[in-house]
Amino acid sequence: GWAGEGPGASGKNRRVCHAAAQLEMGSLWEEFNRLGTEMIVTKAGRRMFPTFQVKLSGLDPLADYVLLMDFIPLDDKRYRYAFHSSSWLAAGRAEPAAPGRVHFHPDSPAKGAQWMRQIVSFDKLKLTNNLLDDNGHIILNSMHRYQPRFHVVLVDPRRDSERFAHQNFKSFSFPETQFMAVTAYQNHRITQLKIASNPFAKGFREGDPEP
Repeated sequence: GWAGEGPGASGKNRRVCHAAAQLEMGSLWEEFNRLGTEMIVTKAGRRMFPTFQVKLSGLDPLADYVLLMDFIPLDDKRYRYAFHSSSWLAAGRAEPAAPGRVHFHPDSPAKGAQWMRQIVSFDKLKLTNNLLDDNGHIILNSMHRYQPRFHVVLVDPRRDSERFAHQNFKSFSFPETQFMAVTAYQNHRITQLKIASNPFAKGFREGDPEP
């Protein structure tokens, strides 16, 4: 549930080097992860469930920070779901990577005190498979595996701040948040768990209405 950069965090600005992030709903993420988490991508964009949420500590209460997320491919493979064995199988090389995008938390920038006061929720973030998306959604290839990453970036007031850019951020990855991007759920147990644990999934009980 806790993640940090490990030894590589040395050489960081003192206002970020002590930053720590705890994943919220960790046990739910674990439950999905055991089954093989799937996240729906649509042309219009679909929110993630579980929602990526973290509790922050170790920030300078008076400093300004920008929080953002990106998504990196876990490997160079494309997958297919084998229903007879209820498992994912590699099905060739990955498609060319979708345009790399980041999602800024809409409250950015804000003081460390504000970020630490409440749970930080990325509930506005949407995933799409539309390569031409102009809504700022995160673009992913369906049937590919991804690792969400979370970044805390110090707003450096120094005029030559770009010189220190490598010192002014800290990144966090939670392995239990890895997922397969899909246009429709493949594993029926994932569908059942989403319905059982997502208060907004009532409309999906008869199957997903979106193509």
